[in-house]
Amino acid sequence: MGKPIIEFKDFSFRYKEQKNPTLHDINLTINKGEKILILGASGSGKSTLCNCINGLIPFSYGGEIKGSCTVNGKDTQKESIFALSNYVGTVLQDSDAQFVGLTVGEDVAFVMENDVTPKSKMLPLIDRNLNTVGMRHFIDHVPFDLSGGQKQKVAIAGVFGNDVEVLIFDEPLAALDPQMGMTAVALIDDLAKNNDKTVVIVEHRLEDVLYRSIDRIILMKEGRIVADLSPDELLKSDYLKECGIREPLYLTAMKYAGCDIGRIHNLCDLENIELSDSDRKKLKKFFDSPSGKQKEDNGDVIVKFDHVSFAYDDEKALDDVSFEIRRGERIAIIGKNGAGKSTAAKLLCGLIRPQEGKIYLYGEDLNKFTVKEIGEKVGYVMQNPNQMLVKDIIKDEVGLALDLREMPAEQIEEIVKEVLEACRLYTMRNWPVDSISYGQKKRVTVASIMAMQPEILILDEPTAGQDFNSYTDIMNFVNELNRNYGKTIVFITHDMHLAIENTERAIVFADGKKIDDDKVFAVLSNNETITRAHLKQTSLYHLAVKVGSDPYTAIRSFIEHERKVVKHEQ
Repeated sequence: MGKPIIEFKDFSFRYKEQKNPTLHDINLTINKGEKILILGASGSGKSTLCNCINGLIPFSYGGEIKGSCTVNGKDTQKESIFALSNYVGTVLQDSDAQFVGLTVGEDVAFVMENDVTPKSKMLPLIDRNLNTVGMRHFIDHVPFDLSGGQKQKVAIAGVFGNDVEVLIFDEPLAALDPQMGMTAVALIDDLAKNNDKTVVIVEHRLEDVLYRSIDRIILMKEGRIVADLSPDELLKSDYLKECGIREPLYLTAMKYAGCDIGRIHNLCDLENIELSDSDRKKLKKFFDSPSGKQKEDNGDVIVKFDHVSFAYDDEKALDDVSFEIRRGERIAIIGKNGAGKSTAAKLLCGLIRPQEGKIYLYGEDLNKFTVKEIGEKVGYVMQNPNQMLVKDIIKDEVGLALDLREMPAEQIEEIVKEVLEACRLYTMRNWPVDSISYGQKKRVTVASIMAMQPEILILDEPTAGQDFNSYTDIMNFVNELNRNYGKTIVFITHDMHLAIENTERAIVFADGKKIDDDKVFAVLSNNETITRAHLKQTSLYHLAVKVGSDPYTAIRSFIEHERKVVKHEQ
């Protein structure tokens, strides 16, 4: 590796609005050409640390700094944010905050225009960068009209044109479908290797980031660095559990099977992992022994899509789609970005109406109902929290709908307290909404819909930007609504962990069509479905193949064992 390019020495930072520091005694050196993952729960200081590198602290977010932070030998407190932008480029978690162009093409061109790149050179680069992320077809579209995943792709394409030495990616996979997530990880890796870039990734999805090699993982907790280790060292330690970070699925399966994790080489690289004969036998025995009975879908049909089609302008988002949802089911609707998942949710909420076919809610034509009437029965947590937030203070936002229904103040307070605690937000109840992170805003929107206690709850990418502890609390609350009150839960998600742990059935979309509808383990072991839907095989699938087990049986065995463990812990 090259010489140090980023250095923190005895560095602490306190936002001016807060009493206590967010970062404490940071001592960290990142060398030129290194690829670093910064890992930690929400509020651990990850994004704050990155904002100290790119100059947003202290120039956009004021506060008290102790110690020093240097980038390329320059003290960030003495440089301007413009000067630092010549060294550091950032892809923000909230892509809406990053767009400046009126079209996708203009946005990708922005940094090149600032560098006075000749048009003859700029246009091919725009095409190349958009092709790389699969967005060339959207070059004339307005960025704010795109889906969350499409916006993220455009933001990544925009930073490709930025000829800087350090690239920071803040939750780059949060809104991407699994296959595009793999592409993004590979693109970031290529940037680091082929262009001699120093890359800093902030991400919750550890398993997905480990698709390509990482030099070091910096683990943060409560504003401090608690570990600075190689991926293998971290996976063999207890740090992930202590800091509330989800370990890779295949690692969990190996522990369930009784493998000796400490003796395994290349633990972070599933393709080249070195398993002993003993570990292979243990895994095969575990994978080949499903025993549980599958939950039967015997509730009443409460939602029916009957040959439904819908198009935005001339682009068909849903094409002749039919499926049913029964009372009390937990369903995952999965597929690549732009497959039609969110469109189906908006149709069910009455925000848009079918152009062909019919939707039935409790046996009646949905078109008979107003959006308000549908909203009494169907709650929808949108993918982008910024599109839902109205009030200034968190507790007021969560109680808004209840207040509009003229519910007694004492009852509102009781319900708001319950859902804020479930979403790990109660201690922040009096905070301004604008002062919290994107992931925390996501939790506020989940809480606000949960407060209304709808009969059908739709959550669009609920785990995006959530650390494992926050995600677990939300899922526990949602599953309690399902288990104890018979609520029907629909997850629109790219997160295969979520589907495995929290749903029995998956409906799969690709290019506006429903291509599969089956038990989760059947869908995730179906290669044709996975390929058509631009998903990726789970690490359970690859581990099963490696030890000679049938992936269908292996994934089913894992799900059954996982749910027994969760039930026991509850």
